[in-house]
Amino acid sequence: MTPGERDPGSLGRRIDLRTLTRRPFVLLFVSLGIIEVVRLGVDPRPLDMVILALVALVGFAAVREREEVAGREGTRRTEAESFARILRGLARSGSPDAIVASIVEELGAGTGADHVAVVRRRPDARHLEVILSPTRPGAPASRTTLPLSELEDPADEEAQVRLAVAAARGRRLTPVPMGPAPAGDPQLVTLGISADRLAAGGAIPPVRRAQPDGERGGTAVAVAPPQTRRIAQASLARDGAEQRIADRIAARLRDAYGLSNLVAAPLRVDGKIEGAIVLSRRTSGPWPASAHRILAASAVEASAALARVYSLRDAETRASTDALTGLPNRRYFDEYVGLLTRRRRAEDQVGVLMIDIDRFKRLNDTFGHGVGDHVLREVAQAIARAVREGDVPARYGGEEFAVLLRNPGPEIALEVGERVRRSVAALDLRRLGVPGVSVSVGVAVAGSPDVGLDLVIDDADRALFRAKRAGRDRVVAA
Repeated sequence: MTPGERDPGSLGRRIDLRTLTRRPFVLLFVSLGIIEVVRLGVDPRPLDMVILALVALVGFAAVREREEVAGREGTRRTEAESFARILRGLARSGSPDAIVASIVEELGAGTGADHVAVVRRRPDARHLEVILSPTRPGAPASRTTLPLSELEDPADEEAQVRLAVAAARGRRLTPVPMGPAPAGDPQLVTLGISADRLAAGGAIPPVRRAQPDGERGGTAVAVAPPQTRRIAQASLARDGAEQRIADRIAARLRDAYGLSNLVAAPLRVDGKIEGAIVLSRRTSGPWPASAHRILAASAVEASAALARVYSLRDAETRASTDALTGLPNRRYFDEYVGLLTRRRRAEDQVGVLMIDIDRFKRLNDTFGHGVGDHVLREVAQAIARAVREGDVPARYGGEEFAVLLRNPGPEIALEVGERVRRSVAALDLRRLGVPGVSVSVGVAVAGSPDVGLDLVIDDADRALFRAKRAGRDRVVAA
């Protein structure tokens, strides 16, 4: 067994040892009570009555203390089991929606919440997505959106309003210290200072502490190093701002859904707040400490899981996107063709455009590769604008592009190819010093579902070669 592993029987041995050490005390305590009862029966005295009352009182207190300890241990065990189930669910989740689903049920069971709301910003969205899930089985979830401005620190907004009002009145605002910090270690000098004060620019006062014995003088001013003070100040200000944002999101949900008794924790992705987890329940009264601990730990782990999923998706996107033009690359195009081949139905028609920029090598030699890169980007955007919504354009390699056409007839395929040619010819490249560019386009359409897509690509490539041989700047069908 490694040092980091825990013996499964250690807990049982600790309980047995505790029981063994408790038994002599119980026996002694009971014996004392019996002796006092006997003495009261034989020769009752006021002192014996007082001793018996004290024995009964101590016994009652011991029983209550044991019940409280057992209750706390049961609460911690339940809390640990609930959090372990949340961690297992997050570890198995491979998408943001799966992460949300994995924490809702366990958060409701572990905290006693009636509703769990997960508010998050998707990387590709311009708003916050809200998923409000009742914890009772079978109840449907509700979805809505909030503006991205909800992720801005409300204290910053209030400070800007105060500054604007002060400027309008012709006076300046000066931060005023709010009293000394409590005495403590200089490395912890910021403890006890509110994040609101730090965010508002308040100064951190020095802390007095007693000098060690043997040194002259009673007290001395202990000031944390500047770097430590700056780090602590920034950390407290950040944590306070994030919690304010989470609380404001909770207030928005309370107003929108009529929720009550809310508690919230921020969601952080890559060091930035990207949303919040909000719990709600109908019963009044403060939330138990265990609910706060489970919520805070779940928010941290959910944030890490979301960061992992988003990073993985971002890496996959970068791997399948051409960095220069922003179009899908050859790898993505080939994978999409393979997927379409496997899922192709008998009634599906597929076409391919192969597109090549005419005399691109001469353009690079004349104007330089920097201008050539700009031309590639402009041509890629022109192609993307000209094709239909369901078509898939890609940079195939060098100055060559390909477009996979979904369900085209031969006439539609030729029409899309001609639209691409005209869109490129209409590009205004005079700011680059280039008078203009043209493309040659080869078009091929699968005549039947039995024709493989690799053969369609080859036919389109041969049609492109014929367009080049025929004088360029034209569309030729296979």
